[in-house]
Amino acid sequence: MRILTLDAALARCGAAIVIDQQMVALRQEKASQGHAALLPVMAEAVLGDAALRAADLDLVAVTVGPGSFTGIRAGLALAHGIGRAAGIPVIGVTVGEALADSLPFIGARELWSVTDSRRGRIFLERAGTAIALSLADLPRTTSKVAVAGDAAPAVAAWLAARDVDVMLTDARLPMARHIAVVAEHRHAGRLPPLEAQPLYVDPPEAKLPAGGLRPAPAA
Repeated sequence: MRILTLDAALARCGAAIVIDQQMVALRQEKASQGHAALLPVMAEAVLGDAALRAADLDLVAVTVGPGSFTGIRAGLALAHGIGRAAGIPVIGVTVGEALADSLPFIGARELWSVTDSRRGRIFLERAGTAIALSLADLPRTTSKVAVAGDAAPAVAAWLAARDVDVMLTDARLPMARHIAVVAEHRHAGRLPPLEAQPLYVDPPEAKLPAGGLRPAPAA
C-alpha cells in the first residue's frame, strides 16, 4: 500500500511516503509555526523523491492530535485537499496510536502518551481517551505504566516519585512509518474508525464576544 503521511501535531513538521510499511521518502524539520507553508512543499518533495503522483497513492495518513491547534489544522487541510483531488481516503491517526505502534516491547504495561500542551499543562492520551491537565493533577494509578511523548521524562519522574512502576520509553514524537502502519490497519478495519478531524482537547483560545456576533450588514 502506498501512503503519504503528514504530521504537524507537535514540534516537528514532516511528510513521508511509506510503501508496504517501508519508508521510501522523508522530509521533516523542527517547527513551532509555519506548518501551512512547510507541509505542501514537503509533500511535493517526497512525492517527487518516490517518483509518484498523488493519484498513485492508496491513501493519506495524517495525525489528528492531540497537539498544536495550528499544526493539526494545517495537516488536515492539506490531507483532505490531496485526498479529494486524488480521490483517495484520508485516515486520521492520533499521536498516541503512532507512538504505541513504535513500542512493541512494553508488554502488559499501560501506555501513557503525554505531550506538552504549551499552556503549562500536559495532554494525556491513554486507553483511547485524551485529556489536558497539569502535572500535579495526573491520575493516581496502581498499574504498571510505560510513558511516551515529548513530556515523558517529566511525567515518568512524577510517577516514580509516587512509587508507580514506570518505564520511560525513548519514543518522543510520532514517526512516519508508524503513522502509516496505524492508518493501514484502520483502513482495513483492524482498528476502530476515527474521523479525520481535529482531536482538540483544550477549548479554542478565540471566544465569541459576550454580546454575540454583530448582525451582517444590510444589503
